[in-house]
Amino acid sequence: MAGIFSKIVAGEIPCYKVAEDDHYLAFLDIFPIATGHVLVIPKIETDYLFDLEDNDLAGLILFSKSVAIALKKAIPCKKVGVAVLGLEVAHAHIHLIPLNSESDIDFLKPKLKFTSDQFLEIAAKISVQLS
Repeated sequence: MAGIFSKIVAGEIPCYKVAEDDHYLAFLDIFPIATGHVLVIPKIETDYLFDLEDNDLAGLILFSKSVAIALKKAIPCKKVGVAVLGLEVAHAHIHLIPLNSESDIDFLKPKLKFTSDQFLEIAAKISVQLS
């Protein structure tokens, strides 16, 4: 049975898309710990990041880099943090999180709440920076 991220890739579950190519997809985390919190995934369903083939892992990192550059332009921050947890969803993914302090990447803090319109606005601000 396909996991939630594979269903997002297939279009069965909607997402707030930031970027996409033939192999990778970036979209807003719907339970963000910071404004602009993005998830970047390979379109192939692989549970563990380091089980990806080398070229797929390298491609995911390079795709993530382009999204992180756009994210930093769209959401004022000192840096974009990178986290790989992989325990909550059985599909390899990278978290990109705007940071102004180390405490901004605390996954135990309360999640932010946004309306659908706010998510769409955030996603559009990031997407436009990729052009």
